[in-house]
Amino acid sequence: MGVLIATAVIFLWLGHLLYLIFFAEVNFLSPLLYLHILIQTFLYTGLFITAHDSMHGTVASNRKLNNFIGNLATSLFAFLSYRQLSKKHYLHHRFPATEHDPDFSPNSNNFFVWWFVFMKNYVTWWQILFMAIAFNILLIWFSEIRLIIFWVLPAILSTFQLFFFGTYLPHRRPFNENMQPHNSRTLPKNHFAAMLSCYFFGYHWEHHESPTTPWWKLYKMKNRVEKKLP
Repeated sequence: MGVLIATAVIFLWLGHLLYLIFFAEVNFLSPLLYLHILIQTFLYTGLFITAHDSMHGTVASNRKLNNFIGNLATSLFAFLSYRQLSKKHYLHHRFPATEHDPDFSPNSNNFFVWWFVFMKNYVTWWQILFMAIAFNILLIWFSEIRLIIFWVLPAILSTFQLFFFGTYLPHRRPFNENMQPHNSRTLPKNHFAAMLSCYFFGYHWEHHESPTTPWWKLYKMKNRVEKKLP
């Protein structure tokens, strides 16, 4: 099931992107343009969530296939290094919201300062170089405005979506006893909102409690946790 869902996410991302680049009308007065950008942003987020599940080994039981899908998803997202992401994500789970957590900003709770620290830890010069090369190659066939609006912009917007729901909201200070032992809070139970916001990743305490639960089963984990509450 994990492989089927990961494949569906990747093909939906690719199919919608190709439709936008080849056929969508670039009309800034049309609400449809902004709807398509939001959809592509959501699908970009799905790419990263797929790669994240691969880091936890939950996409495929076969390790080579699991890592292949993870590498593919991070490359399609923005030429990210799956290996480096895996190493840093391991530290995030081992030392959540501490000075040893690469996703955490110990010196500031400000959203934009923290986002900048977050991006600085993950963006590399090699990644920027590969993105620049790919962009210039694609300019042979597609207009600059189409590539920026439909390819680059949704990727950038998805970093805000991922950061806000997957890092900032769950791990921001102040901490309280309900966040222990993971220094992580969770969204109130609303499966529809949780899916639209970030593929159930707002259920973040549940993810840290059971990191081998894939994103598409986190709502079940949320249900089980709430049943145990007084």
